Amino acid sequence: MHVDSPIKLSATRAWRTYLGGKLIDTLHRAEQPEDSHFPEEWIMSTVSARNAGREHILNEGLSKVDKPNQDCYLKDLIEKNPKDFLGKDHIEKYGKHTGVLVKVIDSAERLTVQVHPDREKAKELFDSSFGKTECWHIIGGREIDREMPHVYLGFKPGVTKEQWIKLFEQQDTKGMLDCLHKYEVNQGDTFLIEGGTPHAIGPGCLLVEIQEPTDYTIRIEKTSPSGFEIDDHMCHQGLGFEGMFNCFNYASYSREETLEKWKIPTTVIKESQSSKEQELIGYKDTLYFRMTLVQVENELEITGDGIYSGLYILSGQADIVAGKEKLSCKEGEQFFIPAKVANYKIQNVGDKAVRALRLFGPKVR
Repeated sequence: MHVDSPIKLSATRAWRTYLGGKLIDTLHRAEQPEDSHFPEEWIMSTVSARNAGREHILNEGLSKVDKPNQDCYLKDLIEKNPKDFLGKDHIEKYGKHTGVLVKVIDSAERLTVQVHPDREKAKELFDSSFGKTECWHIIGGREIDREMPHVYLGFKPGVTKEQWIKLFEQQDTKGMLDCLHKYEVNQGDTFLIEGGTPHAIGPGCLLVEIQEPTDYTIRIEKTSPSGFEIDDHMCHQGLGFEGMFNCFNYASYSREETLEKWKIPTTVIKESQSSKEQELIGYKDTLYFRMTLVQVENELEITGDGIYSGLYILSGQADIVAGKEKLSCKEGEQFFIPAKVANYKIQNVGDKAVRALRLFGPKVR
């Protein structure tokens, strides 16, 4: 496998407790787009999904190289040649792991109210070097049951651990949601969700989530909004119903303070007549990942700088050129860019601007 040119990856879907995925089907031009229990597409994933009752599906969620008649996982390629794929600086700091996971999420229903551990709690409770701080970037959406796309984020002032546990014991979903701030979202909005912060993605959201590379999800609803009964282990992830409440950070903020703390403004970092790059979330916001949006009218040359990255095409058609290698790409396709790729070009070959997300792991320098 060449490590001096971008690698096209196949679209990898993961089973979840909630329904969605119709808009992801549409991105991939499916003949009959539909919602199902596969509402997520995982990007440059070296992490397996954690689903009770599906433990026998060992490689669910792992990214594969998009080549006919080959069963080649990105994780295996990296483990065989970590230096060229991830870069010397990254390996010295994080080992042979990418340190990041990216997903496209399309929610046809509200996700259960949940939380993920921060790094300190992940180490204490799961013996994991990674927690699950994450970031949502809204790329679209749809109206469902006459409601616009929205999210729930952070405790309102006055919420206590004792109150939160009682709501869980009573399975008072309305009470749970009333404890959280609710925000309508629009294309282009970006939110940081730090480990320990309660949250829920509402129905109708199409977003890209970049996160630490784990699937530790503590759910405090035992039944999804569509009526799917959630296995106890899927709720507490092996911590037990008492222990799982230690994952929550019970700090609370006003509606305005919450937005100021966790809604991330977009910054233009590079612009020319033929292209523009905007930082959606950067290392000034979190050391765990970075994501930018490029818009290419004609051509954009990108320098690798010895750091690996991912590329997800949101719209348009282009050729990705690295040396003598040329790959065609279109909406909904994803690529892994090995650290050894010195530079590459995105050349627009369509009749509208190419929009693509550049996806980065944790800060190494």
